[in-house]
Amino acid sequence: MTYSVKNREMFEGEIEEIKSKGLYKEKRFICSPQDAEITVEFPEGAPQAKVLNFCSNNYLGLSSHPDVVEAAHAGLDARGYGMSSVRFICGTQDIHRELQNKMSEFLGMESTLLFPSCMDANAGVFEAVLGPEDVIIADRLIHASLVDGIRLCSAEYDTFKHMNMKHLRKKLELHQDKRTRLIVTDGVFSMDGDLIQLDELCALADEYDAMVLLDDSHASGFIGKTGRGTHEHFNVMDKIDLITTTFGKGLGGASGGCVSGRKELIELCRQKARPYLFSNSMAPSIVAGSIKVIDLLTENTERRDTLEWNAKYFREEILKAGLCIREGNTPVVPVMLFNAKLANDMARDMYAEGIYVVGFFFPVVSAGAARIRVQLSAAHTKEHIDKAVAAFAKVGEKYGIIGLDKKGIIEKYGM
Repeated sequence: MTYSVKNREMFEGEIEEIKSKGLYKEKRFICSPQDAEITVEFPEGAPQAKVLNFCSNNYLGLSSHPDVVEAAHAGLDARGYGMSSVRFICGTQDIHRELQNKMSEFLGMESTLLFPSCMDANAGVFEAVLGPEDVIIADRLIHASLVDGIRLCSAEYDTFKHMNMKHLRKKLELHQDKRTRLIVTDGVFSMDGDLIQLDELCALADEYDAMVLLDDSHASGFIGKTGRGTHEHFNVMDKIDLITTTFGKGLGGASGGCVSGRKELIELCRQKARPYLFSNSMAPSIVAGSIKVIDLLTENTERRDTLEWNAKYFREEILKAGLCIREGNTPVVPVMLFNAKLANDMARDMYAEGIYVVGFFFPVVSAGAARIRVQLSAAHTKEHIDKAVAAFAKVGEKYGIIGLDKKGIIEKYGM
């Protein structure tokens, strides 16, 4: 059937409705390497502008680090542009094995398997490991990629209230008849920036004979004393059965992901995980760059230490400026606005002040929980942070939200 005029008008109307509500996601084009300072074309067709980037996953400032770029070039020269194949056919080079071994050592796990992305890792791990006799018990705010992966699995799916260990205990008691109980959680939740109480969760897993899967994408490289992740932060590195994480955030910022964990579980993923069996391998240049990233992070903790200071300083200063934020101690800092149009409008005005941030609202976050998610980087200087705080104060004053809490903002703008 052809794409009829009726269909076109129907979809055009839906797009116009999004625009009329002030919720339209406008296209932004970065015209420079990813960094703390970037050149952006926004809106489309406008002159390029240099702005400070406060909405990137480039937590450790390694996306354009010269040593990482040099390593990627060397990988390109030595192993070519792409693999043109999936891992189990002819898509695995010796450098893939090298990166897997380095990740196992870095994360403190027995074995690791690379995937094209962490979304692919999450899409493959559950179906490979679990069956209809098993149950998955997940925090209700886990990342969308985990939810999608769970949907592909035949195991029963249940949830517990966000970070509520008492509720988790009840669910574990409920499912004692299952062959295997797998608790699934993020380490750092990407929208709120809060840390799961992983020590308490692991204690419950021990008590009720459950396994634990941790998605540490927003923690790998910078959470914990040496950046190993949430399990290092809570001193439970020997208690985690599976970790999924990405090379697309703190660990270089390119692409690719992995599953690390107990060797038997990783071998099952190698044999059965569909994204591993049916997706092209990570490109050699990205593998080589990722190896360099792990080497840099193993040498010292300078970058994660700088990031920790930056996050603490920004949180202190943004509170002094009178903005409403989620409490926490990670580099993910949600400036809470609760109204979707307000979040979009403020983000646009922040860009005019030279600060690149983005408004988040339903369905990315829950309805009534709109925010501007600020992400700190080790590449930010104190001056960068001061400029961002000053811009938030100026724009916040324009919209009359300085000093207002959740109740005050909702009374003024609604949800």
